Amino acid sequence: MLRLLAIPALRPGPSGDPHAPDAANTDESQANPYPMLPDPLTLKDGRNVTTDELWWNVRRPEIVEDFNHEIYGCLPENLPSVNWEVTSATRETNGDGLVSTKHLVGHVDNAVYPHIQVDIQLTLTTPASASGPVPVMLSFGFGRSFGGAPAGDASSRPPDAGPTWQQQVLAKGWGYAVLIPTSYQADTGAGLLQGIIGPVNQGQPRKVDDWGALRAWAWGASRALDYFETDPGVDANHVGIEGLSRYGKAALVTMAYDPRFAIGFIGSSGRVAPSCTAAILAK
Repeated sequence: MLRLLAIPALRPGPSGDPHAPDAANTDESQANPYPMLPDPLTLKDGRNVTTDELWWNVRRPEIVEDFNHEIYGCLPENLPSVNWEVTSATRETNGDGLVSTKHLVGHVDNAVYPHIQVDIQLTLTTPASASGPVPVMLSFGFGRSFGGAPAGDASSRPPDAGPTWQQQVLAKGWGYAVLIPTSYQADTGAGLLQGIIGPVNQGQPRKVDDWGALRAWAWGASRALDYFETDPGVDANHVGIEGLSRYGKAALVTMAYDPRFAIGFIGSSGRVAPSCTAAILAK
């Protein structure tokens, strides 16, 4: 990728010596060489966005096109289909309530490149007492927490820590789901020849404006929503998405490209300009 971009070497990081030529900058006025971002409500031809139609049909596609080529990458045209399989279904207690949990695997069609197999890992938990479809919060997760316990397990929490976020969701009568983005795309440069990005490129390196991990993770979240639309226990019109840090970025990117998601809960998503514009695109 560095060769494709004609970058011979990466510049060194800032020096901790305040007197060095490359000292770390603390002057806000010098931090951003491009302080004036384009007005999101002004079309490229200079017209103002004054109607919903101008936003959805003209301005939003303009911003999406810029984001595709300059920030998050373009989706390939030959994206494979995903076949969802419920591998197990259990009933268990979470907090004060009984819940039903489905463990799902999304098998990605790898007919175009059989050398790489991709499976999306997803769990869906809903209140066992629900009499109909419920709203669901989808979280980008790690599969197992850093301490080794299953996601959502409260056994290692201090007794006065209060309910987990999953228990708070359940208390409202909602469900929650956990999607493991690294199950279908690793968060490393080396992983770009594997995961979902690898098969569509038939194991070859991507082009400079092809999609990367964040866009791939968002694609997987949209495929999870495809499944939710088929599950009678899920109110697919009220599915939110949640993420923290890099997964917060992924949640924003997901909402920006897929308006079917009803709401997002974004934590510590980092860089301001792309994140804010993604939020503008989302709604």
